Amino acid sequence: MRAKDADKEKRMSKPIAVLIGSPGAGKTTVGRALAERLGVELMCTDTEIEARAGKAIGDIFVEDGEPAFRAMEREVVAEALAGWPGIVAVGGGAVLDPATQEGLAGHHVVYLQVEFADAAKRVGMDQARPLLAGNPRARLRKLLEERLPIYEGLAVTTVPTSGYHPEEVVDAIIAALPEHQGGTR
Repeated sequence: MRAKDADKEKRMSKPIAVLIGSPGAGKTTVGRALAERLGVELMCTDTEIEARAGKAIGDIFVEDGEPAFRAMEREVVAEALAGWPGIVAVGGGAVLDPATQEGLAGHHVVYLQVEFADAAKRVGMDQARPLLAGNPRARLRKLLEERLPIYEGLAVTTVPTSGYHPEEVVDAIIAALPEHQGGTR
C-alpha cells in the first residue's frame, strides 16, 4: 500500500522548474547541472519524444511531418507538467502551442536567454534541428524574433546564458526558486 501511495505522490508532483528558451540556450546542459545540484532527475522532452518514437526528431519531421511531432511534443510536455518531480527542459518550439502555454501557468518557468551569436555558435550546422535546415543562421534569427515575446511572457524567471558557465546559470536559477532567497540576475 505504501509503495502505491509513493507512486501516486510522485505522479502528483510538479516540476521544480521548467526550462524554456531557443535552440542553443542551454536547456539540456543547464537542466542536467540543475537536476544534479538539486538531487532530482531531468526530463528533456525532446529526448523523451525520441525515445517514444524510436527515432530522432529530424526523422520524425521528415517521415511523419511537423504536425505529428508537435502532437507528440504537446502530449509529452503535458505529462511532464502534470507529474514530473524534477526539472523539465522543453523543446524550443513547444511554447508556441496554446495548450502548452496554458499548461505552463502556475509552474516556475525559467527562460534561458541567449544572444543570437552564442545561440548560432552552440547549434552550429546541427542537422538534428530540422527547423534550422537550409540557412541555419537566418532561420535561427527568425525563430528567436518570433518566439522572444512568448518566452518573455511565460517566464517567471529570466536568466541570461551568454557569457556564463552553466554552473553560474544554475546558481542564478536556484537563487530564484521559491524555496530560496534571492532573485534573478
